[in-house]
Amino acid sequence: MSALLALARAIDALNRGIGRTVGWLILAAVLVSAGNATIRYTLDRSSNAWLELQWYLFAAVFLLGAGYTLLKNEHIRIDLVYGFWSRRTQVWIEIFGTIVFLLPMAILIGWLGWPMFAESFARGEMSPNAGGLIRWPAKLLIPVGFALLALQGISELIKRIAFLAGRGPDPVPREPSNADSVIS
Repeated sequence: MSALLALARAIDALNRGIGRTVGWLILAAVLVSAGNATIRYTLDRSSNAWLELQWYLFAAVFLLGAGYTLLKNEHIRIDLVYGFWSRRTQVWIEIFGTIVFLLPMAILIGWLGWPMFAESFARGEMSPNAGGLIRWPAKLLIPVGFALLALQGISELIKRIAFLAGRGPDPVPREPSNADSVIS
């Protein structure tokens, strides 16, 4: 189990580093967007490449940051009845969801995304828009992003199994909500 927990820590470190790095791409996208708008309205000039660069940056943040989002437990979840169950039951539900939904979906999309990237790269595919960018970097984000998500899913699975076995802490420590921290 200690080797698996070491693997989980390595995956966490990888996604933490990538997540923090791609967070800076949001600033880049804002700067590209603002610069493009400024040039378009002041000099009446623009390029499709600037618009496509914004899309590529957004795709990079979304796809490469998905594993980091899972690591930070910031993904969307519907907690209608989840909160009423014991922590052990919640962990079992998370394990089930990871095995049945997250991992198959992430692996399948990553697997199907690779041939799209490979073909685009081999052909040197370009955007059909005038002045557009090459397409393969954006298509590479799909298999890489879903591979990072699948790896983080494996890490979360390891941490939850360790918790149930009494070999690790709760992988999602409960933080007090705003309502809990209000002084009456």
